[in-house]
Amino acid sequence: MSKIRFVLVTTLLPLLFFAQTSPKSFTVKYISTPIKIDGVLDESVWETAESAHDFQQYFPSDSILATQKTEIKMLFDDTTLYLGIRQDTKGRDYITPSLRRDYRAGGNDNISLLFDTFNDGTIAFLFGITPLGVRREALISGGGGDLGGFTTSWDVKWRGESKIHDNYYISEIAIPLTSFKFREGETKWRFNSYRFDMQANERSTWIRIPQNQLIFNLAFMGDMVFEKPLGKSRTPLAIIPYVNGISGKDFENDETANEVKVGGDAKVAIGNGMNLDITLNPDFSQVEVDNFITNLTRFEVSLPERRQFFIDNSDLFGSFGGRRDANPFFSRRIGIATDTADNTIENRIIGGLRLSGKLNQNLRLGFLNIQTEEDASNEIASNNNMMLALQQKVFSRSNIGLFFINRQTFDVPSFLDESEEYNRVLGIDYNLASANNVWSGKFYGHKSFQPNDSEGNYSGGAFLAYNARNYGAFVDAVYIDEEFESDLGFIPRKDIFKVASSVNRNFWPKDSKINNHGFELFSVYTWRPGLDYQNTDHFINFSWGAEFNNLSEMSAEYSNQFIFLTEEFEPTGKDDAVPLPPNTGYHFNFVELEYRSDRRKTFFFGVEPSYGGFFNGKRFSVEADANLRLQPKVNVSINLNYDHIDLPAPFARADIWLVAPRVDITFSKSIFWSTLVQYSNQRDNLGFNSRLQWRFAPLSDLFLVYNDNYFVNTFMPRNRSINLKLTYWLNI
Repeated sequence: MSKIRFVLVTTLLPLLFFAQTSPKSFTVKYISTPIKIDGVLDESVWETAESAHDFQQYFPSDSILATQKTEIKMLFDDTTLYLGIRQDTKGRDYITPSLRRDYRAGGNDNISLLFDTFNDGTIAFLFGITPLGVRREALISGGGGDLGGFTTSWDVKWRGESKIHDNYYISEIAIPLTSFKFREGETKWRFNSYRFDMQANERSTWIRIPQNQLIFNLAFMGDMVFEKPLGKSRTPLAIIPYVNGISGKDFENDETANEVKVGGDAKVAIGNGMNLDITLNPDFSQVEVDNFITNLTRFEVSLPERRQFFIDNSDLFGSFGGRRDANPFFSRRIGIATDTADNTIENRIIGGLRLSGKLNQNLRLGFLNIQTEEDASNEIASNNNMMLALQQKVFSRSNIGLFFINRQTFDVPSFLDESEEYNRVLGIDYNLASANNVWSGKFYGHKSFQPNDSEGNYSGGAFLAYNARNYGAFVDAVYIDEEFESDLGFIPRKDIFKVASSVNRNFWPKDSKINNHGFELFSVYTWRPGLDYQNTDHFINFSWGAEFNNLSEMSAEYSNQFIFLTEEFEPTGKDDAVPLPPNTGYHFNFVELEYRSDRRKTFFFGVEPSYGGFFNGKRFSVEADANLRLQPKVNVSINLNYDHIDLPAPFARADIWLVAPRVDITFSKSIFWSTLVQYSNQRDNLGFNSRLQWRFAPLSDLFLVYNDNYFVNTFMPRNRSINLKLTYWLNI
């Protein structure tokens, strides 16, 4: 008997080990005839297709199979990847808030498909579709380790339709192979899919992902194996011309402007892995305005990039250094400048190009060169903005990156100071990501060069994080020299040595209304090297947060803060207010609560009150938002920020309001109308932005945009404009 047991153990253990560690896979069969995309899988070839099935539950549990089945079949021909998807449901009560493309996935029914075409666990292409056939696409970078690596501004042509049945719906998709980047002769891509099912209150994935990891993390993927190697893609050329007619008036300066702009972009695929973007006389005017932000700090805040020219492979350029403290390249710096009155104004871009993508299986290249024009009346020089970046994959999912940035004025005008002739930054980064994403990190060193200033000018940092199911922690250290400069970067503070750290404990109760909850201790300490390493700031926060099975969320926080002002600071923004004096330290404490309701409801909301000290006084704040969904065509929302600041005399008291109601109407999958009103007494501005968009062809739009801005106190007009813009995406 013992010999029989020995044989069974030695025979079965390797098989069990292999079964547990080998990735799930399926074969993508080759076909010779195209498939009609109509949401009906009536072609006989679908019967022969293998599928990705047996989805694993991600929420509310991550240890069982999904209760509602999902099956994804794939086929391909020489030009196109075809997908047929069946998703079982409890009925027809779907949540589909909008018919607009590039929807947000949270809180509605949809499925997303992720393709890691270079099998490196670093970058991926995402395509998604809803029961109504509304589509979205996104780029995933940085291994999907954080939300900053999820870019929805990316656009590409593809087709998809859905048909709803009693207890399931079918989606049929065709994605041109030219929409992907991949290595010629490839026989396998890594693949995963995640699904949001609101009727079953379930999120599921093809490959199991632990709940402590993001649902789009690229560490967890299976294999889709092509029946025959992929060939070399033809080199498509996309020409995207635009015409923009603008009529506006600046009431402050009593100036009227009427102009017509003409220009365009081109996208050229170079081989299977590289992409060349070219722009000539681009129009980067925002048909969608940025959201206002109440800023009560001493430092600048960053806003996301929406301009399509900068989107492809944006992580190659923008992920160096620390995103919050020492990002050497921030694309929104290009095309803006400061005039003689220290106001931020547009600086016209003459043209530029971007070359980015994979040189081989492990090496990525990014090159950018953009020329801006001279504006002598505002004493703004013409600048050439260049960046070269290389990223080499090492180990399973880590990489080493090198970059060089050069901002230079070649024809130096008389009004330009010699010290501003050029700015150069050179740096190296190591990005760590373990195979299972339990460990992640970043280590970097950067140096800047200015005219007659090559000593010092360093920026460096180290970040290491541990993320397991029950415990997590990270430490983040940053050093920025006082003389470090990156004209194309986002660096809100210099002359700092900062250390941030966090420890958290997660709980996953069973048979409870709470799905998960946890505690976190977070701290940030900042020292100033230029002040003999004086501790000028600290922030210590202890918090508890919970996510309920009904998708509502709750949290509570207690914070202790210390700020030593080295310069005077007036936090309310009042013109006649007395600023807080320099060389003074302020200790204060405050508490904060937050509640967010179930997003599946027709009406849902969030509220976040806080109260406590603020420098030498008190502050009461409320952030709130509410959303009413009249699906699928109307969505009404409002965001509100209120801050009551009460500082002792002779310093200011203030009530700061930011109110932003919004109405979105999607008349169809091609006609959308949105109106955003933003009232901010801190900015002394009441703004109206109303935008009508007609997507008359794939990725081709006609915009009619009305902007109107008023002073808050006097309700006098500031500026007004109407904008008619036509863009057309032409594939050649």
